[in-house]
Amino acid sequence: MISDNDKARIADAIRAAEAKTSGEIFCVLAQQSSYYTLVPVAWAAALALLVPLPLIYFTFWPASVIYVLQLIAFVGAAIVLSRSSVRYSIVPKRVRHDRAHSTAMRQFWAQGLHKTQGRTGVLIFVSLAEHHAEIVADAGINEKVTPEAWRSAVAVLTSAIGEGRIGDGFLAAIAQCGAVLAEHFPLSAGGANPDELPDKLVEI
Repeated sequence: MISDNDKARIADAIRAAEAKTSGEIFCVLAQQSSYYTLVPVAWAAALALLVPLPLIYFTFWPASVIYVLQLIAFVGAAIVLSRSSVRYSIVPKRVRHDRAHSTAMRQFWAQGLHKTQGRTGVLIFVSLAEHHAEIVADAGINEKVTPEAWRSAVAVLTSAIGEGRIGDGFLAAIAQCGAVLAEHFPLSAGGANPDELPDKLVEI
């Protein structure tokens, strides 16, 4: 999904951003948040249910023939709709959003962003198949920073990804998140900032 060179650039960008804040930034890039295997089957079943109606009224074919045609319609529709290029387009937008958000939250906990000393972890998450991006901040950050503060970072991220520049999108989002964190969570007087999370992007 992303080149090793872009991964290195992202790691450098995270380190540069964290040099000005006590916050921690972590990035996750998902190919998809769900396979939605039942969605094509449900659509195919709905389409197959419509097949007998015109055949019953406009033909004299026996029920056995209509039944076979209905099965063929179901199998054919299921195969076509199961293609990845089609499958994600027939999943309702709300369902795609909810699945991607659930994956983002699971990654937030799985990657240990909730374990930083000041609860200042920030996850930059992208799920490509769902065309979804979001920023998840820990409790310590949410006490000072509203979700609206991350909208600009999400906007530049999604814009770049839409143009096929995934690495550039993450770089821009990291820079903007770093600026927000530096404003609200600057380095302590001593300037020490223990690196509590790996400075990298994880692909899932």
